[in-house]
Amino acid sequence: QVQLVESGGGLVQPGGFLRLSCAASGSIRRIYAMGWYRQAPGKQRELVALITSRGSTNYADSAKGRFTISRDNAKNTVYLQMNSLKPEDTAVYYCNMEVATTTAIPSNYWGQGTQVTVSS
Repeated sequence: QVQLVESGGGLVQPGGFLRLSCAASGSIRRIYAMGWYRQAPGKQRELVALITSRGSTNYADSAKGRFTISRDNAKNTVYLQMNSLKPEDTAVYYCNMEVATTTAIPSNYWGQGTQVTVSS
């Protein structure tokens, strides 16, 4: 079993910043890719940012230049630093990790989601 626990969401004014964290726990042998997705009301879940096990990153066009994804392998944690936030960034943010456990091949796991609201 693997659990992902997110934190750091909240209400922020336009132009503000937030830092999301997602920590994995359980029978983890290795974590491959880590990513952040978001889902706004009435819209499909979309990729925001991805970081591979080697540290390569990929961002949605809407996140480029404003968001930074990073990881701490020793802590099994992925972060999303979000700057210059806009109202259109309002969504539930989910972390996702590709995890190899001690007894199984790699599988994708999701966090429970954390609400980010950008509003004045």
